[in-house]
Amino acid sequence: MTENVRLDSADLEILRILQNDARITNRDLAASVGLAPSTCLDRVARLRESGVITGNRLRVNPSALGRPIQAFLSLRVHHSHTMLRSTAEHIRALPETRALYHLAGVDDFLVLVAAADVADLQRLVVDEFTTRPEVTQVQTMLVFEEWEGGPLLPPQEHREAD
Repeated sequence: MTENVRLDSADLEILRILQNDARITNRDLAASVGLAPSTCLDRVARLRESGVITGNRLRVNPSALGRPIQAFLSLRVHHSHTMLRSTAEHIRALPETRALYHLAGVDDFLVLVAAADVADLQRLVVDEFTTRPEVTQVQTMLVFEEWEGGPLLPPQEHREAD
């Protein structure tokens, strides 16, 4: 992906709308933005090719799948490229993992997990994290509520003037 992709107001509106409803039809998207459907389709394709749009994902309610307990786990690990990579691969392979972030700072990883109950969360922390030799510390933070941010758009100074 190219850094600082040039986006005009129509591109930004397309991104805003698609981030709120990725299932909108191209015809409805084009009408909302004030473009011809073929032009709108070309712009979406350009946004994908340039790496601005990286995919379409389905959000699932963890409680509906029997995993109502969510927690963030912050992990500290011994620092070596091999250990960091193997730890990340292990975490990503766990069915409870919803998101994984490699961090700079005191902690090395932040993991969002979804568990069936507190005992399942305890099993996950003890069996999958604290028993790994490279993991030196695990801190668990329960999630009480989750809010999603609005559409992500570039900072004002990066916008192209129309």
